[in-house]
Amino acid sequence: MYRYDDIDQTLVDQRVREFRDQTRRFLAGELSEEEFRPLRLRNGLYIQRHAPMLRIAIPYGLLSSDQLRTLAAIATRYDRGYGHFTTRQNLQLNWPELARVPDILEELAAVQMHAIQTSGNCVRNVTADHLAGVAPDELDDPRPYCEIIRQWASLHPEFTYLPRKFKIAVTGAAADRAASEVHDIGLHMRRDGAGAIGFEVLVGGGLGRAPAIGQTICEFLPLAELLAYLEAILRVYNRYGRRDNIHKARIKVLVKTLGAAQFRGEVEAEWRAARASAPQLPLAEVERVRAFFKPPPYEALADIDASVARDSEFRAWYRYNTRPHRVPGYRAVFVSLKAHGRPPGDMSSQQMTALAALADERSFGLIRVAHDQNLLLADVRQQDLHDTWLALRREQLATPNIGLLTDMIACPGLDYCSLANAGTINVARDIQQRFDDLDYLYDIGEIEIKMSGCMNACGHHHVGHIGVLGVEKHGEEWYQITLGGSVNGFTALGEVIGPSVPQRAVPAVIEDLVEVYRAQRAEGERFIDTYRRVGLTPFKERVYASRAAAA
Repeated sequence: MYRYDDIDQTLVDQRVREFRDQTRRFLAGELSEEEFRPLRLRNGLYIQRHAPMLRIAIPYGLLSSDQLRTLAAIATRYDRGYGHFTTRQNLQLNWPELARVPDILEELAAVQMHAIQTSGNCVRNVTADHLAGVAPDELDDPRPYCEIIRQWASLHPEFTYLPRKFKIAVTGAAADRAASEVHDIGLHMRRDGAGAIGFEVLVGGGLGRAPAIGQTICEFLPLAELLAYLEAILRVYNRYGRRDNIHKARIKVLVKTLGAAQFRGEVEAEWRAARASAPQLPLAEVERVRAFFKPPPYEALADIDASVARDSEFRAWYRYNTRPHRVPGYRAVFVSLKAHGRPPGDMSSQQMTALAALADERSFGLIRVAHDQNLLLADVRQQDLHDTWLALRREQLATPNIGLLTDMIACPGLDYCSLANAGTINVARDIQQRFDDLDYLYDIGEIEIKMSGCMNACGHHHVGHIGVLGVEKHGEEWYQITLGGSVNGFTALGEVIGPSVPQRAVPAVIEDLVEVYRAQRAEGERFIDTYRRVGLTPFKERVYASRAAAA
């Protein structure tokens, strides 16, 4: 993984000292709340419903075991003994004391971590495929390019005060596991006729209010022009993006207003005009950064077919919680943060510490964060899978449900967030209780439920096979249900099935949707495939007929 040099470390250490002084002055009454707000946001600190919330950057989702141990210690010492992993490959602490946040940042800096640009109207944490570097379908490892973009965007003076927050995702695989098409910029790796690496550039994706799928504005961008082209996009956005209305400030609104063709023309004109001064990306710099991500010292091993193991529980875990590896004899192992009865994405300090030790022992000391709020040990020897499963099971990190209905994405909702209209954690728990039979889950197969407590869509509800959106209705928590959303190769926005339902009805509604699927599916057909074939009507009719009968 990337290691800080003196410049990186000096920058992060200086920011800690700077924020320590800013916090001291605020607590002493020398800075007003209005003056302090942009300062804390630029260091990842929010004020939520009950307490401050600190969002810690995990660039492109890669953690060392030492970093995870530090996060565990910080969560114990400064919070309530757990952290929450998000869809942006970040970690959030929900209960730090404001006065102690500079101490947290100092401890993070000691292990080459920070919270810079995890908030504010700037380029946020750059995200990537959690299987980067090990996926068999990968064209090239996206992490070096993510790191180059991270270094270029960090504290970039021209893009510190954009019209709104800005998110970039990079994928090098045939399957888009980074959900790049719903980012402000999505970069899809391509090769030209000579085999040289470049990028298809998509712009204007995003969820929240007025969700949109990114549109291609460049079919093949040569690698050397990557930073120059990104700079041109951000300059056009900075120049024309709305600043008078927060709900119309995202680049997706600008792209829609101008149209993709005109937006492309503006970017191309800016790109050409700035050619003489724009940053170029020489191959030597790419290779320098790539050296940080060279493959670990794999052993020469033969593949083992663990799917025929005698232990049925282990076979289920192997089937659902592991993935193929490009190197024979190895397997990528999901660490499920979706144990029934626990909030999706939450992880205790004890679990973090145990996983850090397991990563040292079994996966070259590295851990990945997936955008679906699970973790990953990417390089486990197949001969070690059974022992790895036992170790994860002891920590309740081996629930065999990856990709299944209870592998839900959910934001923290009304329990923590000051923007939320409704809770998500209790609803997730109710769904887990309703669908607690693993054999039933296995029969249903792949279903993605994604849940948000408000229109900001931190839980990606727009692109869930089943989306659940919390809304406030006469002072009560109600939920709007959508169907047909997806990412990963066929990106689509979900369609609202009808009027919202009360909180207590959500699990039953989902059961109705599942039963329609079971009745309508063809052999081998996934939920989303059945939906695309038969359409919304049979699902809608079943849900509201059941509600009418219950009334």
